Amino acid sequence: MLIYFAAPLFSLAEQQFNQSLARYLRSQGLTVFLPQQECAGLTETAHIYQTCVQGLQQAEAVVAILDGADADSGTCWECGYSVARGIPIIAVRTDFRTSGDTQGFNAMLYHSATVAIEGTENLESRLVNAIRQLRVS
Repeated sequence: MLIYFAAPLFSLAEQQFNQSLARYLRSQGLTVFLPQQECAGLTETAHIYQTCVQGLQQAEAVVAILDGADADSGTCWECGYSVARGIPIIAVRTDFRTSGDTQGFNAMLYHSATVAIEGTENLESRLVNAIRQLRVS
């Protein structure tokens, strides 16, 4: 199953978190499209955009990291694109700060998600279980 990993990727901490979680998903037999890896070395924004859209078009599900006082704009775009294409979204929020209208999520993002996961406790196993449930559905 191909998972598109939508997440902010502009700080070292974000990149390391994304890589760690993607590595875990791969260890569980999943294929992960991680934009920070797939677009490494690309400098033209049009090429980055095309690469990410191709990844989304091939995806069977999207994992969207929605941390922060306001979710990353690129991640939000990827979620909107996924909703329009009928790709299931697993929304993940590890940020303990309250934000948004619904369980810490922006209402539009929360209600667009197939599954919402909050908190860090057992995050990896909860995420894999949510992905496996998508396979069953």
